[in-house]
Amino acid sequence: MHIHEIATVLVEPSVAQRRIIESFLKEVGIVDVSWAKTGNEALDTINKILPDLVISAMHLADMTGTDLVQIMRDNETLSEIPFMLISSETHYRYLEPIRQAGVIAILPKPFEANQLMKAIESTVHYLDPGELDTRHFASEEIKVLVVDDSPTARKHIKRVLTNMGIENLTEAENGCHALALVEDNFFDLIVTDYNMPQMDGKELIEHVRNASAQASVPILMVSSEHDDSRLAAVQQAGVSAICDKPFESDVVKKLIERIL
Repeated sequence: MHIHEIATVLVEPSVAQRRIIESFLKEVGIVDVSWAKTGNEALDTINKILPDLVISAMHLADMTGTDLVQIMRDNETLSEIPFMLISSETHYRYLEPIRQAGVIAILPKPFEANQLMKAIESTVHYLDPGELDTRHFASEEIKVLVVDDSPTARKHIKRVLTNMGIENLTEAENGCHALALVEDNFFDLIVTDYNMPQMDGKELIEHVRNASAQASVPILMVSSEHDDSRLAAVQQAGVSAICDKPFESDVVKKLIERIL
């Protein structure tokens, strides 16, 4: 897919902000843009045209951007549509559920043209990432364990991996569940979150590295954690690579190709 082919629904209550964002979208090559002022208007439009991308503000008259993406993720027809947030909101309470829902990008208000371009390129890579470049085995042969306490986040990660040609995917809702699966199954890759109940990602990595029969399995952490000291501890525990939430599909693809 090319950028000019991306059909977009823009959810923005402000006419002025709508014009600014549409101008930026035209600059990067997106001209097929439908506008909605509210979350419910957006859902009506999204259901009618099934766009390639939804771009939304956080605070709408009838719901938040968080509510909108959660409704989309819970709807089988809409769940795989890429979602981008453009907002000046910085509060953890609003942004963390958005990150967990698997968004393409979170852009600030105001944003720079290069930030939008990067997010649009991420959308293209998400929609058509291409298969993994693996020399020693086919993508469909790779066995991956996805560990995250959020079902929505697991679903998003699985969708990204499936788009790359990875078909053999197993889910775990926390580190304890993952360890039980590691004991009974062989995996080529583990993709894990950091913050989880019962056993977090760091503890999982330590157990896999020091007390399992798969001590050398590559482990990719995908997390919204930004505490440098905690991330340093994860590095020390033996993680193979760390990627932020929200993540870019092409970055994850390159990391997986490197660590495999």
